Amino acid sequence: MLTTNELLRQEWTRFRRPGRLIAMAVAALVVVALGLLPAFGNHTSCDGPCPAEPTGPDGSLVNDQFYFLHRGLGENGSITVRMTSMTGTITYPPPDHDRIVPGLVPWAKAGIIIKDGIRQGSSYAALMLTGSHGVRMQYDYRHDTAGSDGGVSAESPRWLRLTRSGGIITGYESADGERWAKVGTAQPAGLPRTVQVGLFAASPGDLTLRPMGLGGATEEVRFTQAGGVFDNVVLNGAASAGGWSGDAVGEMNRTDWEKYHKASGAVEKNGTITVTGIGDIGPGGTEDGGRPVERSLGGLALGLLIVLVVAVRFVTSEYRRESARGAPVTRRALAAKAVVVGAVTFVTGLLAVGIVVPVGRAILMENGATVIGVSALTGVRVVIGTAAVLALAAVLALALGALIRRAWLAILVAVLAIAVPYVVTSVPLLTDGLSQWLLRVTPAAGFAAQQTLVEYPQIVAHYAPSAGYFPLPWWAGVGVLCAYTVILLGLALSRLPRSDEQAEQPGHWR
Repeated sequence: MLTTNELLRQEWTRFRRPGRLIAMAVAALVVVALGLLPAFGNHTSCDGPCPAEPTGPDGSLVNDQFYFLHRGLGENGSITVRMTSMTGTITYPPPDHDRIVPGLVPWAKAGIIIKDGIRQGSSYAALMLTGSHGVRMQYDYRHDTAGSDGGVSAESPRWLRLTRSGGIITGYESADGERWAKVGTAQPAGLPRTVQVGLFAASPGDLTLRPMGLGGATEEVRFTQAGGVFDNVVLNGAASAGGWSGDAVGEMNRTDWEKYHKASGAVEKNGTITVTGIGDIGPGGTEDGGRPVERSLGGLALGLLIVLVVAVRFVTSEYRRESARGAPVTRRALAAKAVVVGAVTFVTGLLAVGIVVPVGRAILMENGATVIGVSALTGVRVVIGTAAVLALAAVLALALGALIRRAWLAILVAVLAIAVPYVVTSVPLLTDGLSQWLLRVTPAAGFAAQQTLVEYPQIVAHYAPSAGYFPLPWWAGVGVLCAYTVILLGLALSRLPRSDEQAEQPGHWR
């Protein structure tokens, strides 16, 4: 009986002989080539250098566009306002630009804010009333705390207050201006001694979906605008004796859509201030033109197909050899094959993904495209996780080959179970519900390992697989794939003899 090392060496030799290493090299080249070619062809068109997209205090892509009526505030102070109205409009997309209807989108915002200047991406803390989510306190783009529900009117006004004590900002709300309830506390990154404080308004685009394919959908964004009416504005701790200044943070009043609305800005009349604005304050994403790093893995599906074929044929060829020479495939031999095919596939995936992700990102950035940044740890997880998923898929295909023993049928089952769900859910072909179901219950769930996009409840976006959002977290998706692989490989091993001697015993299944 061969030792484990001898058996692994034997299976490694068999894997090399029929040119399987060449096929694996082709799979790696396909992943790299199909990932980098679109990056080379992706160029932005700007008059001169393209303006940099705003990034937040942590370096991530953010939205930071609103109208701001502001004054300077020292290290200790507060702003208190009463809000009596919040209204908005929605413009339908071409060709109906002139069709404007009144209304507020759910995450339209109007309220008070403390911010490190008026530069896009700077630290802030804001207390606001929203279109459908009541009072919220948000800070530094990613953080969101809920206050009370409900809207606002002249009969039922809302009082809002932000206080600053050094680097700590606290938000309060009240129905009558006397009894106050704390909404939340924030510590924005690196606030200077003097910050800007005041009233603001913003309204993100209204996302709608147009049907296509077999129930899929594409995104369509409607232009929106929101405004808040304030009075009883009290500022304590002003940094200077100057008056209020109005500024648009980010571009405003320059697009064709905006010309159908009143200009964003602030108007004071009879003791009230009306602030109107567009845009949003929050994390950025694909809906803002950003490209996640996993978009460079466009060739992964074809590379996966090659891997599945190689893994199945690696084991089914043994059954043809067994018929010719009478030597059985044993449990130890199949386990060794699984180790070899898994290890080779992991190394192949590691090299391919380890090249295409950083190189593709560098090419896109060189061409002026906006790439959604990720931490170094997340980048490593994408590379190693995707390589591990390819390796698990290869072992799963090997197990199917050992169970079915017919190469064409085993390849078909592997492709239908792994590759097809991965491909059809990556495009807007199926309904979002069906796509999410496929990526929960099939082995393709494991490809969640490549996802870097984050779903934020305070951001309206198309959170669907076709937009890059998997229904399971990466560790759960890999767990689903692992479960399939372990179960099928266990079944395949259980149907084989432990050794050549056991295979010769009468009555043993072969």
